[in-house]
Amino acid sequence: MSLVINLMAQDVPKYSIGGYYPLENSGREYYNFNVGWLFVKSDVPEAHQRNFDDSTWDVVSCPHGLELLPAEASGCINYQGPAWYRKHFTPDENLKGRQTMLYFEAVMGKSKVWVNGKLVKEHFGGYLPIAIDLTNELEFGRDNVIAVWADNSDDANYPPGKPQNVLDFTYFGGIYRDVWLIAQNNVFITNQNFVDKVAGGGVSVHFEDLNEENVTVCIDVDLQNDLKTHQKIKVLAELSEPRGAAVANSKSMVKISKESLAQKSYKLKVSNPKLWTPDNPFLYNLDVKLTNEKGKILDGVRLKVGLRSIEFRGEHGFYLNGKPFDGKLLGVNRHQDYAYVGNALPNSGQWRDAKKFKDTGMNIVRAAHYPMDAAFMDACDALGLFVIVATPGWQFWNTENPDFEQRVYSDIRRMVRRDRNRPSVIMWEPILNETNYPERFGITAHKITHEEYPWPGCQTASDAREIAKGYEVYDVYYFALKGSGKSSFRREFGDNVDDFFAHNSNSRCAIEWGEYPQLKQSLHYAEWLDGFIRREPWHTGGALWAGIDHQRGYHADPFYGGIFDVFRRPKMSYYLLSTLRNPNIIRNDVESGPMVHIANELTPFSGKDIVVFTNCEQVRLSMYGGEPIIQDAPGKESLMPVVFENAFDFMAFKQLNRQMEKIDGYDRLNVKVEGLIDGKVVAVHNRLASRQTTKIQLRVDDEGIPLAADGSDFVPVIAEIVDSRGVVKRLNQSDIKFEVSGEGRIIGDASIGANPRRIQWGSAPVLIQSTTTPGKINVSAQMVYEGKLRPLGGELEIVSQNSPMKLLYSQEPCQTRVKTDRVQEVDAEEVEKLKKQLQQAHFELNQLKLKEVGKEQHASPADEGKADPESKNK
Repeated sequence: MSLVINLMAQDVPKYSIGGYYPLENSGREYYNFNVGWLFVKSDVPEAHQRNFDDSTWDVVSCPHGLELLPAEASGCINYQGPAWYRKHFTPDENLKGRQTMLYFEAVMGKSKVWVNGKLVKEHFGGYLPIAIDLTNELEFGRDNVIAVWADNSDDANYPPGKPQNVLDFTYFGGIYRDVWLIAQNNVFITNQNFVDKVAGGGVSVHFEDLNEENVTVCIDVDLQNDLKTHQKIKVLAELSEPRGAAVANSKSMVKISKESLAQKSYKLKVSNPKLWTPDNPFLYNLDVKLTNEKGKILDGVRLKVGLRSIEFRGEHGFYLNGKPFDGKLLGVNRHQDYAYVGNALPNSGQWRDAKKFKDTGMNIVRAAHYPMDAAFMDACDALGLFVIVATPGWQFWNTENPDFEQRVYSDIRRMVRRDRNRPSVIMWEPILNETNYPERFGITAHKITHEEYPWPGCQTASDAREIAKGYEVYDVYYFALKGSGKSSFRREFGDNVDDFFAHNSNSRCAIEWGEYPQLKQSLHYAEWLDGFIRREPWHTGGALWAGIDHQRGYHADPFYGGIFDVFRRPKMSYYLLSTLRNPNIIRNDVESGPMVHIANELTPFSGKDIVVFTNCEQVRLSMYGGEPIIQDAPGKESLMPVVFENAFDFMAFKQLNRQMEKIDGYDRLNVKVEGLIDGKVVAVHNRLASRQTTKIQLRVDDEGIPLAADGSDFVPVIAEIVDSRGVVKRLNQSDIKFEVSGEGRIIGDASIGANPRRIQWGSAPVLIQSTTTPGKINVSAQMVYEGKLRPLGGELEIVSQNSPMKLLYSQEPCQTRVKTDRVQEVDAEEVEKLKKQLQQAHFELNQLKLKEVGKEQHASPADEGKADPESKNK
């Protein structure tokens, strides 16, 4: 019998800002500061000056990634160097006398920020927040200017530190995450990303004595008084169910002196708690409010809290909420980049990534190799995905400059402070990935993590022992060491390169390579997953390298090993991982329950076997309405598919086609599989061979998340070439062009292959970005070369919705420039001449560097294509 879980999921995802969710009538205001930045991709030394003439600069919105790039952007084709952003705005009068914070979720590389010509912040590192106090910097009744210098050039003095041309991912650049303006009263709850306080700042939450009957929710609140007088403040902490009544609350008075911070602690007792699990990720609302003695609200914040306990008990494995975890921790690694825009993915895209992962039934994501966007973490909390949070780093240690080490320690502290309240965080990875660092670093990184999270449930994970000095003190090992008393988790598995120079692999498959390569990749991953499922409890699981195709600095080829391509189109391996779903659990917020999928497209080049992915007990195959065949599925102990050998023969299929053609019976030539549990049909998949193409069919891949009219949100629209029955013609490589009208625009043009776009494996994506005005967006697609018998065009209407946050801007954004459109005024012929002179030398040098990286990869723990967790890593 299936268990139906209703999670009371909200219609529209809610995103946190600076660690909190907006709370109505709290005295605190949030402004979307993303829109209307002036931008230039060059170094302009005078651009920090308040009266600098920026009238010729582009107007862009954040998240912004410096440039638009082709869908394949590996091999260092992206711009590296300084860039400038300037934003003009007139502060609202209601900000007068209030505490005001400018909050960048991340700016790539090293950066400096000026307010009205005054330098207020210098920052090193591209993956963690930058919080700036604007209270004494704003000037009311006139134009104010925020100027940001951002430089994504190679720099060994802060992590990751490694030059991009020897790096397994790409830095990209810009203000590529959200920017917020936060206003609050002069007595307020601090922000843990701003206050430099060990295990403190803001609101922190942990649990004591958690079980199914009771739990104690422990809350620490950090307060600040800027009124210059002593204050007596009432603090209310209330835990409630979504759309429901409070389940626990506490009130108390606290005195705050005029020159100091104050911290208040509470313990809320909750009976019969709804515990957070990956299958039922229930989130409570925790509201913390401040009022004065007369009851006037001064400040308030909301956290979404999942009540759960995690523990790795050595040889006994992983325990969740005091019980052995049912099954293994299985999932993927994730890099954050997206086609065309680099790392500049809006919140909706972050959420869609998490949902697509969860739709497969996986339960864990490893952040590779840096902290993920806050919106991605929000989604993991809400959807039920564990996350391993990693400090920025990959195969690099600076032996020359001690600042590098200290900046890594700072990153560790700040990433723990940012994400410490999240139920999704299962492990912290404070080490530098695959790096030969000193022993003192390994020990100190572990120690700092536990200082910042001193409560039960803090689990640190260490890289393999061959290079990770100090690994003995860590809580979980990323390698198998039997008898160590520690649990293990395989941080990367599945990649199967011949060597780390050529990078040929049967695990790396571009979506357009078609059916056989995709099937080969899937079967390779199935062997690995089977290896984990059958292991002892202390082998707790592993993360596939990697979930999504991504760009790389040190190689001309992107990494093609994802179960999704760079547009998040699913490959066949997506359906393999979907067999991880528990067939007995049905949810209303993600794909769930029993599934069955035919991994054969019935093309002239398809294999003779009908391969079926399923999580059911049995599979029943019916070919063209003939006598059905039933086979048992492997069951819980294996993810290998069901194979009906020699079931498809194109020559026999051809004869049937010709017979059916005479009686108009094409639809009878279907292949149907049914998934059975307890003898009952619980899932069905029909497959029809494609006929002559008739039209272009458009669909929006929004995962149910509406497009926000905030000037930066975008959504992928997928065009598919189909026959009269809507069956996708996979073997097609036509060129199609897109047009858009209304309150939207197309991201990219012909210079990067975005529009027109070549069909790949039956489909072509286009990215549609909103304006700042909500309304209808009409998208159409036509064949580039039209003819009487060519497929007809398709149309689709999208409706964007009001931005949930107030937009603060003075200039309307335009289209981001593509890489080939340089803003700098240079002699094009001279540039071309220099390029030709240097191209060969650079190529040869990079080839040598690539060989060096290959040696490092061999020296670091590497899975050598063996589907056995006892073998070396990755």
